[in-house]
Amino acid sequence: MAGNLPGSILIVGGGTAGWMAAAALARAVGRHTRIQLVESSAIGTVGVGEATIPAIRGFNHMLGLDEADFLRFTQGTYKLGIEFRDWTRLNHSYFHPFGVHGASLDANYTHQYWLRLNAMGEGGRLEDYSLCTIMAEQGRYMAPVTDPRNIMSVVGSAYHFDASLYADYLRRYAERLGVVRLDRKVVDVALRGEDGFVEAVICEGGERLAADFFIDCTGFTGLLIEKALKAGYEDWTHWLPCDRAWAVPSSGDGRITPFTRSTAREAGWQWRIPLRHRVGNGHVFSSAHVSEERAREVLLANLDGQPLADPKLLRFVTGRRKQAWVKNCLSLGLASGFLEPLESTSIHLIQTGITKLLDFFPGRQIDGAEVREYNALAQGEFEAVRDFLILHYHVTERSDSSFWNHCRTMDIPDSLKSRIELFRRRGRVSTRARALFTDTSWIAVMIGQGIMPETYDPLVDLHPVAAVRERMGTMRARIRQAADAMPTHEAFLGKQAAA
Repeated sequence: MAGNLPGSILIVGGGTAGWMAAAALARAVGRHTRIQLVESSAIGTVGVGEATIPAIRGFNHMLGLDEADFLRFTQGTYKLGIEFRDWTRLNHSYFHPFGVHGASLDANYTHQYWLRLNAMGEGGRLEDYSLCTIMAEQGRYMAPVTDPRNIMSVVGSAYHFDASLYADYLRRYAERLGVVRLDRKVVDVALRGEDGFVEAVICEGGERLAADFFIDCTGFTGLLIEKALKAGYEDWTHWLPCDRAWAVPSSGDGRITPFTRSTAREAGWQWRIPLRHRVGNGHVFSSAHVSEERAREVLLANLDGQPLADPKLLRFVTGRRKQAWVKNCLSLGLASGFLEPLESTSIHLIQTGITKLLDFFPGRQIDGAEVREYNALAQGEFEAVRDFLILHYHVTERSDSSFWNHCRTMDIPDSLKSRIELFRRRGRVSTRARALFTDTSWIAVMIGQGIMPETYDPLVDLHPVAAVRERMGTMRARIRQAADAMPTHEAFLGKQAAA
């Protein structure tokens, strides 16, 4: 054991959150700190989160994972963004792409040139200037590159994978680096009398597992962070009223699309996530606006293939722990809060929680200032995701159900109001909280949901309209040519698997 490092860390709970934490900590401090993970093979995990955002590539790279091996093991595919159907209005769709709009990394001003052309009835769709969108529409894929001279540098991609297989993959990785897995059912938590810190967890049969630092990955229960340490929970269902989800795998239709699909329903929305061996499906809904049985029927009636299991019902309360870190216990995953997977942020919030833990890694003595800073950053990230999700529900023309009437007319957080007002005037995107969602994300969703700016940035008028027209036309053609030259997503995956 080394000097100021905690001598031991106990991760309570497995699943994606637990094994992501175990893998990252083993990589960072495993040679100096004893790391154990306790989980019960008799307790299942939620395990329905299968879609990610591009930051997951950085996490896997930090661990040194081989991408092809990881994707083969997890039955993974590539993801270029999310298609949204019926969100703005019925029979309307738009695409939220990863990467950037434009044909070079410095093209984040592209939408302003497009707004000028659009005001004159020219320029086509904004999606025509997104390589990821055109690739997704054509079902094509190539790996992104970092060379800014290559058009593939503007591509952003993430993954779809089987979350339970990803947890298993990381378990094997972590155990190779010395993490010890204990198959136990934790039933209670012992606190130190003098300061209220967690001293040990108590397993069924009375066994005590002690450690210097604890990570709570016990899911919605929050056995340590809530039941023992009383962190408190901030309920956001008044803004995000969905509180149930049915999930079911199904057979595919033979085509593996390189994107997630989200289709708005009468009282919620349905996801479609293509894997190599099956399709992941789910219906997120508000039980105040539709019955559980009706929501189940809607899901099963809108599958591409045959269901491969009985649908599984999940109940949740959207929100976050008021404190993600209390004393010598940090919560991750569902133990830290829940935001529906509309923008595939569940795994990312686990990832950023781990990253912040490494940024403020505790010594043998817990520093209160570091804990407060961690909690403030965690709050900001959860609120940024919250606002982005509310945007999808609130900015809509739909009035065909009580659910959509509620969402369209409800009051929204001031932080989101200011973002919408800023964009509505000149198409400008707030620079606040950019870490999670890029300008591309906000632009694609706001315009996709029907917020068309009144005008454009006045600096665009520094360029003659003929020059803008020529530049944008060349950009659009270059993007189309690049996509046309790519292999299909299935062909890329097949070549990768063969190699």
